[in-house]
Parts: sequence; C-alpha cells; structure tokens
Amino acid sequence: MQGFQRSSRLLAALLRAQRVPRAGVTSKPPEHPVSPAEQAIAMTVMFTCLLGPAAWVLAHVEHYKSRAD
Repeated sequence: MQGFQRSSRLLAALLRAQRVPRAGVTSKPPEHPVSPAEQAIAMTVMFTCLLGPAAWVLAHVEHYKSRAD
C-alpha cells in the first residue's frame, strides 16, 4: 500500500502545472535587411550540410554492401 501511495504522490507531482518564466522575446523589423544573394547562399549552405552526408552514403551504398567484414 505504501508503494502505491508513494507512486501516486510522484505522479501527482509530475502532473502539477510547472511555472515557466515568460521569455522576453519581442518582434521588430530587421535592423539590416538580408539581400536575396545572402539568402540564396545561406539556403545553399543549409541544404548542403543537411543533404550532403545522405547523398554521400547513397552514392556509396554499393561499396558498403560489397565490403567484407
């Protein structure tokens, strides 16, 4: 019976609403607008970092399959 009471108190404590401080984030217009060229460079870098490793693995799948362990 004690174990049940202890676990129910733990569950109640976890379910209680936690107070989280509100973030002081405000939205304003940008101080320095980003040019279309800078946006294109940033998007290219992001996609290369995300998709580059996956493309490398897919390009070398046959090598990984034929490799003897």
